[in-house]
Amino acid sequence: MEIELVSWNPDLAVSKIEASAQKQGSQPCFSCSLPSTWVKSLERFHKFNAAPYISPYLDPRGLAEGSEEMEKRTVGLVHEFLSLTLWKKASILKLGHFRREFGLPEKLNVLLLKHPGIFYVSNKYQIYTVLLREGYNGSELIDKDPLVVVKEKFGELMQEGLHEYNRRHYFVNLEKKKKDMVLARSDKSKDRSSEISDNDDQGDKLGGLFDPEERKRFYKILFDDTAP
Repeated sequence: MEIELVSWNPDLAVSKIEASAQKQGSQPCFSCSLPSTWVKSLERFHKFNAAPYISPYLDPRGLAEGSEEMEKRTVGLVHEFLSLTLWKKASILKLGHFRREFGLPEKLNVLLLKHPGIFYVSNKYQIYTVLLREGYNGSELIDKDPLVVVKEKFGELMQEGLHEYNRRHYFVNLEKKKKDMVLARSDKSKDRSSEISDNDDQGDKLGGLFDPEERKRFYKILFDDTAP
């Protein structure tokens, strides 16, 4: 089933960059979040940013594929898309699902890597993810939607529950090991007691020097000089 747009209100087709420029009374442009030591990347960014901004809501059919204008429009579209998400990031694979509707290039990750001042591309867990640099301070999300705050608190609660479960499980196993050690020592003590008892029983049946009469004969022979 296809969805067709039957009504278009241009007043609503305002990107975040355009809205910010209107508030500041300036021309719409991208912001850069790179350290001053990235000289070449900063030069490329300023050159790219000097070209007129192209709204992602404009019809791209008049733009030539592979042109600087088309690249400017694609960067603006991805920027706007990430600005509308809760976490200011998205999987490039998911972005690819909208390639036909958004008019995105085949190798979107290559294009995004050309603009490190605007986007940060991660390949963690072998999944390409693009983050909006201006939305983060280091690894911390700057403007958190209330839903993000709730999700973070829920995640912390789950972590605390997991920690408590592991702690209790550890002490249960430790107590079990202690009981096993006590039982093992008790069994060893019983074995030793039974061995001593068996030896005593055998000693009573040995005869020889344990017999009083035999001891008398032994000492008589030992101390009697006249004994043969």
